[in-house]
Amino acid sequence: MTTKKRNVPIRPVKRVLHIFCEGAKTEPNYLRRYLDVNFPGDRRRQVIRFEPTAKTTPIQLVEEAVKMKKSPDYPVTDVFWVVYDREAPAKYPDELHARARSEADANGVKIALSNICFEQWLLLHFIESTAPYSSYDNLIAASPFLQQLSGIGISDYEKGGLKLLMHLSDARIVSARTRAKKMNDQIKKSAKVGFEEPHQLNPYSNVFELLDEIDKF
Repeated sequence: MTTKKRNVPIRPVKRVLHIFCEGAKTEPNYLRRYLDVNFPGDRRRQVIRFEPTAKTTPIQLVEEAVKMKKSPDYPVTDVFWVVYDREAPAKYPDELHARARSEADANGVKIALSNICFEQWLLLHFIESTAPYSSYDNLIAASPFLQQLSGIGISDYEKGGLKLLMHLSDARIVSARTRAKKMNDQIKKSAKVGFEEPHQLNPYSNVFELLDEIDKF
């Protein structure tokens, strides 16, 4: 007597989007706010994970993402992003960024980079900007960023603070996307030959590409 095989439906493995952020508050708080604004109660919130990490340099973050990606504990369909800033060249030299980019490209890990810092991306929520800045402190002191915040009633900027994030409406985010693409194209066109890598373009931000990934996930 032969036993009939039962046709047990196979449930597809849910893809997970893993995000490793350099900052403990600014970047993850922004991305969580983006989810709150655009996908309240949406199921994708269950498959987008902000991975806890103590790593702070580009290469460390990429290596941690690669390690998780290669682990048998995670399906090959999972997607991995790292989010970090260019920072001042004296802090993170070009060689370090080049190593991080090479390691990420070789292992299918994606990078959301802001040059010089994440506040460059935030500034684009208010105005077009193609001015270069040498550091976070320089951007805060010399750019229209604080002036723009004052215009919406914020007199003191706190990195990762929720006060600013509450003002980042969908319309502002749409504008930031458009301005970032325009800014990147303009800076790339004027870049010297051999200096076209994202970490060599100042200003630059492709955070919108991570938002695009979240949208379609």
